[in-house]
Amino acid sequence: MISLFNGMIPLVAIQMNALKFNDHVGLVFTKVLDQMTLGLVDEDEDAHETTDRSYWIKRGSEKTVAMCDELLDALKSLDPDLELKYNKFYIGLAKHGQACNFVVFRPKKNFLRLEPRLVKSSETQEQLEAAGLDVMDYDDRWGRYRIRLTPAELRQQKEIITQVLKQAFNGANT
Repeated sequence: MISLFNGMIPLVAIQMNALKFNDHVGLVFTKVLDQMTLGLVDEDEDAHETTDRSYWIKRGSEKTVAMCDELLDALKSLDPDLELKYNKFYIGLAKHGQACNFVVFRPKKNFLRLEPRLVKSSETQEQLEAAGLDVMDYDDRWGRYRIRLTPAELRQQKEIITQVLKQAFNGANT
């Protein structure tokens, strides 16, 4: 039963025993399970690993993390207070220390997965595909397009990618 929850909710199990002594009944409660682990930690992951730029260079590569810097420079033309925020599962954005994730970056070894938050539409899908971008499946849960970019594709498609980032920024600030 516990494995069905897949570590996604905290669990507490309490065992109750009734003890009879003459005409009185007493209850004894014993905590038999107190599991607060949320999510699963892979064997090769350290749950307390520091997530910073070097973490992402090791997980992705110097080239793909540099792509995040290049995209941040484009975003700074929209809002100069934006900065990269290094999280365990993605690189997000922050403004004055507060999360501002209208786009997230997931550096891999040979490519960067760019995930702008945009309303799903056939027009946007066609625009991205017509530009020759490698559009993966749309993430309905988070409302994000998932685009796989290599460094060469970023150089070639900088204009369309900047447009997409601007659309996501404007959608987050309306």
